[in-house]
Amino acid sequence: MSVAERVRRGVSRLGRTVPPDSFVGYLLRLSRPRFWLYLAGPVAVGAVYAASAPADLLSPTALALFAYFLVPANVFLYGVNDVFDADIDAENPKKEGREVRYTGSRTVLAAVAVSGLLMLGFVPILPFPALVALAGFAFLAVEYSAPPFRFKTTPLLDSVSNGLYILPGVVAYAALAGELPPLAAILGGWLWAMGMHTFSAIPDIEPDRRAGIRTTATALGERRTYAYCGACWLAAALAFGVVHVLLGALLLAYPVLVAAIARSAVDVERAYWWYPIVNTVVGMVLTLGGVWVLVVGG
Repeated sequence: MSVAERVRRGVSRLGRTVPPDSFVGYLLRLSRPRFWLYLAGPVAVGAVYAASAPADLLSPTALALFAYFLVPANVFLYGVNDVFDADIDAENPKKEGREVRYTGSRTVLAAVAVSGLLMLGFVPILPFPALVALAGFAFLAVEYSAPPFRFKTTPLLDSVSNGLYILPGVVAYAALAGELPPLAAILGGWLWAMGMHTFSAIPDIEPDRRAGIRTTATALGERRTYAYCGACWLAAALAFGVVHVLLGALLLAYPVLVAAIARSAVDVERAYWWYPIVNTVVGMVLTLGGVWVLVVGG
């Protein structure tokens, strides 16, 4: 069994085995354990490519950022989402097993707020470029779901705003390098996140339509949403190819996979749960590639 598969299964078991009536268990389910690496993974990638020596990867700043974006940031991000989507989620079948519904608990609300406020602990130790990226993450994490902007209810803006998922990587890179990553890498990551978000919205098309929610996926419909995701992921591969041809080649896995899904009879709700594995594998390859360059050179 691969390392990526072990990580996926371990996180998946964690989300299933903690008692749902436990407060800690509720928060863990709310934080979507299957998706923890969507925020923490970019931190690892950003840190690896910014490091000048292997010891940088174990610096207090790098470890603190990874720990924060592994759990507290997910509690914050998905907690804000669940609080403002409580009415919509009453009709969402994804909330029946792997996820939970927000029930109005003030204790949960306080835990979500504290998880967000923990970001302030990084203000004294991060350089300015990293703080700009961190502020961007905080803003988008809130305004994706909350008024006044509530980006998730506006087609295209819901997709574009999900570039927030690569900002932890930008924070980590800037924290170690003192400057932002290459613009092509940021653009490629942003386009990847746009495709990933919109693909994940396909299973929600019917519940969102019943609830009167407009998204990129509801506006396009399932078939055209596949094409949109493929276009985002192809553009992401091209952008990463500017950074390094091997990075672009690796990212081509996404448009190829979505084309295969669109042409097959696979239920999108089933395919949706493949992506934590795909993203873990791709992230692992990116990280190990960076470690190879850091240790061996070239």
